[in-house]
Amino acid sequence: MAKIAPFSAWPWENLGSFKYMLLGPLVGSIVHSGLQGVDHLASNWCFHVFFISSLRFALYMWYTNFCNMLFLTRNRLILEQGIDFDQIDKEWDWDNFVISQALLASLAIYFVPDGFANLPVWETKGLFLIVVIHVLVSEHLYYWVHRSLHGNYLFTPYHSFHHASAVPQPVTAGSTTFLEEVLVTTVIGLPVLGCCLSGYGSKTIIYGYVLVFDILRCFGHSNVEIMPQWIFEYFPLFKYILYTPTYYSLHHTGMKTNYCLFMPLYDFLWNTLNTKSWASQKKISLAAGKSTRIPDFVFLAHCVDITSAMHVPFIFRSFSSMAYSARLFLVPLWPFGFVAMLLMWARSKTFLLTFYNLRGKLHQTWAVPRFGFQYFLPFASEGINKQIEEAILRADKLGVKVISLAALNKNEALNGGGTLFVKRHPNLKVRVVHGNTLTAAVILNEIREDVKEVFLTGATSKLGRAIALYLCRRGVCVLMLTPSRERFQNIQQEAPANCQKNLVQVTKYQAARNCKTWVVGKWITPGQQRWAPPGTHFHQFVVPPILAFRRDCTYGDLAAMKLPDDVQGLGSCEYTMGRGIVHACHAGGVVHSLEGWTHHEVGALDVDRIDVVWKAALKHGLQPVSSLSKSSH
Repeated sequence: MAKIAPFSAWPWENLGSFKYMLLGPLVGSIVHSGLQGVDHLASNWCFHVFFISSLRFALYMWYTNFCNMLFLTRNRLILEQGIDFDQIDKEWDWDNFVISQALLASLAIYFVPDGFANLPVWETKGLFLIVVIHVLVSEHLYYWVHRSLHGNYLFTPYHSFHHASAVPQPVTAGSTTFLEEVLVTTVIGLPVLGCCLSGYGSKTIIYGYVLVFDILRCFGHSNVEIMPQWIFEYFPLFKYILYTPTYYSLHHTGMKTNYCLFMPLYDFLWNTLNTKSWASQKKISLAAGKSTRIPDFVFLAHCVDITSAMHVPFIFRSFSSMAYSARLFLVPLWPFGFVAMLLMWARSKTFLLTFYNLRGKLHQTWAVPRFGFQYFLPFASEGINKQIEEAILRADKLGVKVISLAALNKNEALNGGGTLFVKRHPNLKVRVVHGNTLTAAVILNEIREDVKEVFLTGATSKLGRAIALYLCRRGVCVLMLTPSRERFQNIQQEAPANCQKNLVQVTKYQAARNCKTWVVGKWITPGQQRWAPPGTHFHQFVVPPILAFRRDCTYGDLAAMKLPDDVQGLGSCEYTMGRGIVHACHAGGVVHSLEGWTHHEVGALDVDRIDVVWKAALKHGLQPVSSLSKSSH
């Protein structure tokens, strides 16, 4: 068992989410005061401590969300790396410092309760005094404490944890050991304490100092350079007064320079200022607004519903790092999501959502600002196709090599599986891919080789047709559920003459009452599932997935594949998929890109390419994902 350095672990690290109960006495005191009819919240120190702690938590969350709004910040990123799952997990308890400082503040005020209650709302002299104490005491103290933490004896046990985050984010500021945060608390506490003991303290000064302190920490740790270059040109000395995100980033990655809290003056005085600080800041600032790196591959996604639309890094980073599932905390946010949906419908264009790197190539996910139900509104079709077409043309202009269409963006009734765009723009350099070939391959490879009969719904869709033709060649009897004799015969005639007998048209679910392998391509109700015999396995390629109604049956996940292990900077999950797992149509675009194929994959599936695409996916390290192994089917 590894030895833990004294005071490196947080006292409540084993409490998990119950750590927030430590703030319970504050809430209890506020509620008790209200019940007793005490209507002086302005003098209730419990209220102020809890309120300012809530503001701080919201501030760090908001600033982190802003940094993850790649549609705003992508061209101002300092380190062009994604925040991966390991970093998100490591920073999960970033708010420990908010709790600890709330407890310490409560303890301090507890011994002098009247002192805080009697503080005025504003004291002008206090503003001057707290600035002087910060500049002369806190900045100086932090510099030497920070520099000491980078020494041989203290760095590994107490400060390496903070630098283990590859890409700074505002919440990275709170990703520290307990001892380090005690030192930071001292730095932030001395100006407040000194100001109050001198008799010049005020409630506004305390609120203002703490929040400005946090804003500057968020600013420096943001990895987004928003400091305008003209400030340093007109006021050259200002570069010694306030650091920039680039300035801090050079410290976070190099760790031998730029130790200051907020004022580079102290690095200048003690000769630890990185000489590249201002040139790097100027380069990034002047390049803002320009696309500095072009993706090789783009996955064009869309929103599914209002609650799942909140499963994105710029709303809840930690939530989006896990597979989506409905949560109670999303319910009160639904009205805000509904308003956002209306605004996106009226004004928004396709935007950058996430990115990751694979073998030196940049892969991005763009989102069409449309929700699932809108794809089934006849009057919305033209607008949706316009959004998709503009995204394809933009990708073509940028030099993207492959763009893959997700789910409803390639709906046959909407645009013929992408055929519409290829026909309209025959000179496209970007390759448009629906990815359904790999989707079919994933489903087919989940079906055991000894299966002799399959019941198929959605049988005349693009995927249904390909699955039926492939299975009939394999000697499997396919019960194709469709009321259209004409569409069935058209597919049957595509099969080799000696295999056509393996395709059987059925019009009712009762026909499958003895078939234990169902492939679901059209949503089926619990009542329709009742016709399946016990022990049936439901494979599916329908969105949303069918309800797992039958306890005596098993249900497969949507067709998906795990990205290769060498993927970098991936920190968000794709809808209900687990970490590192993407829908098969996404994976199909990745394979198309890695193989360097130059053809479009739109319209009807080429059955002969199913095995080709499958083998290529495995060759590149993509792994099939299924909730049920073949051996248990």
